[in-house]
Amino acid sequence: MSFQPNPGDELIINGTAYVVGRHPAAPGLAYAQAGRQGIVYQLIAKNGAPHEAKALKVFFPKFRIPAMVYQSEHMETYGNIPGLQVCKRDVLTPERNGSLIAEQPDLLYAVLMPWVHGMTWFDCLTDQRQLEASDSLALARALAGIGSAMEQKGLAHCDLSAPNVMLPFFSEVELPEGTSAVELVDVEQMYSTKMDRPDALLAGSPGYAAHRTVHSGLWSAYADRFAGAIIIGEMLGWSDRVVVDKAWGESYFDQHEMQTPCERYFILRKSLEARWGSKVVELFSRAWDSQDLSSCPTFGEWLVVLNAVTEQEILVEDTETEPAGTDTVGVAAVSGTSSEAVSSLATPAPLKAEQAEMLNQAALEQGERGVTDKLFRQARELEQQNKPAAALEVYRSLYHFVEDGSPLHVEVSAAITGLEEQLNPKMPEQPDKSKAWYRSKMFIVTASTAVVLLAAGIPTVSILADQSNQRQIEAVKQEEAVKAAKAAEEKLVAEQEAAQKSLTEKQRQEAEQQAKQQALAAQKQQEEQKKQQALIAQQVKYEAYLAQKEQNKQAAAKLAKQKAYDQQEKYEKYLALKKEQEARAAKEEAARKAAAEAEQKRKDAVQARNKENVLQLISLYNKAYASQEGGSTAKAKSFAKRFRALYDSNPSYYRSVGEVGYRASSIYNFLGDTNFRLPKI
Repeated sequence: MSFQPNPGDELIINGTAYVVGRHPAAPGLAYAQAGRQGIVYQLIAKNGAPHEAKALKVFFPKFRIPAMVYQSEHMETYGNIPGLQVCKRDVLTPERNGSLIAEQPDLLYAVLMPWVHGMTWFDCLTDQRQLEASDSLALARALAGIGSAMEQKGLAHCDLSAPNVMLPFFSEVELPEGTSAVELVDVEQMYSTKMDRPDALLAGSPGYAAHRTVHSGLWSAYADRFAGAIIIGEMLGWSDRVVVDKAWGESYFDQHEMQTPCERYFILRKSLEARWGSKVVELFSRAWDSQDLSSCPTFGEWLVVLNAVTEQEILVEDTETEPAGTDTVGVAAVSGTSSEAVSSLATPAPLKAEQAEMLNQAALEQGERGVTDKLFRQARELEQQNKPAAALEVYRSLYHFVEDGSPLHVEVSAAITGLEEQLNPKMPEQPDKSKAWYRSKMFIVTASTAVVLLAAGIPTVSILADQSNQRQIEAVKQEEAVKAAKAAEEKLVAEQEAAQKSLTEKQRQEAEQQAKQQALAAQKQQEEQKKQQALIAQQVKYEAYLAQKEQNKQAAAKLAKQKAYDQQEKYEKYLALKKEQEARAAKEEAARKAAAEAEQKRKDAVQARNKENVLQLISLYNKAYASQEGGSTAKAKSFAKRFRALYDSNPSYYRSVGEVGYRASSIYNFLGDTNFRLPKI
């Protein structure tokens, strides 16, 4: 492109004066950033603050599209979405910016928009700059929030990649309060149902494009989901030194690794699970294993999961990653542990190993009490809401946290038993009529008791007949004997059930053991078969290798002969071509010198003519001035018109010579108003 401004050059756009910014690393160069569709220059308003700088995006010829005006008008409404401030843009058109475009044709359909301060995510990746865990989470949340807001309005960036994700979060320029931590740039490919499909579509950037999607171009409401998941995964993983050191380069993944079971995927997956939890890994795996973009998780799902990560968990994570020898004791994050409890475990003095262990154990016990209390209250509330099935599940979860034999353990066990009976009531057992009445255990015990009582009462029948009180005592004893017999029967039944249960469990274990042995035998047999097949395949491969080696040897000998012949022929052609080139070069050099001399003569003639015209302009001005002073306005106006006609033939040159520009300004004022007095120059 011919538009190559220098730092400090002035541009007037829509009535505002801007100067081209200086590159912070190279003050002699303009502050510019090259992209896939054009070059972006920083413009600083003469009367503006640093954070109010503008970006002028000058497109390559292929991307100078008139429809950019219509597209930008629709984008204007999206500029209030956090992270999309570059949608507040003006397009330079021939109607509004004709004179500027006439001087700089490359500015046709260029875009003026806010300059986003800070590095790109690409810079962070290539610098291998490890982030704090809190910074990683803040960036990931911000990107998920932008994507969620865009999805809700049916928008998609369609070229989401590391160079197009800016990080004002790390800006060295003081920004206004409320500035988004992440900003998206290069939004010319943005998808919206209200905008037309671009003429030229991009197929996604290496390291962020799903290889299972069609690479003819991305332009749909789902276009950002896969790339967004990859960038969020990178941001969360960049607080782990292992992930940073394993990065491919310009992105964490090499494009050839996308959606394959590669080493980098498993390293990042393990880091995400260890540092951010299973829900984050679940979303990332869904995107990685997706068959199409629509089956990737939405940005809303990412935002919900990331917002659920608490500052306490980040703090604990940071303390866990501190090197040995620090004065702070790291405590594992336990659900239900208060931040006060965690902070109370930090002590400024070095601790002995026993003290650290006691503090860790205390924190764990406090966390467990919080879990059990929370689960117990939840189960009670579900019971009060008449939701026995849900309450039963919570009680069963709580059962694993309580200590055996504790009062809470007994209460939870009773609650589980009661709810199970409520949900699965037992049908009353029907008596077995096939058994004779005299074989009943209850009957035998009761009858025996009655015989004993009768035997003891024969000598005193007459006394018992007269003493009703004694009969009541004997009735009580008989009732107690019946209860004792019933208790004995229940105990016997329980022992039999326990024995049967133990036998069933033993048989089940034996069956499982036998099944395992059979599976191991089958696996061993399969492994032996695979070894045999591998040996056979290896032998076949070796024989094929020998045959191929012999064939290659013969082909190499033939190729060497042919190469010698070809080399000789090429050398002869080279000599002939060299002579032709030398002759052509001599002609071209002579022609070039002749053209240069002619051009120099032309320039000299133009220069001489310009100098003569300058003298004539000065003479015409002096005549106009003298005529006006002599009272001949018409004559002065005639000389002024001749001055203007000659000056307009080359104003850019005459303006730079002495006071000619000042004379021209006075002439224009006089022609506009004959009462204007020409100054004496």
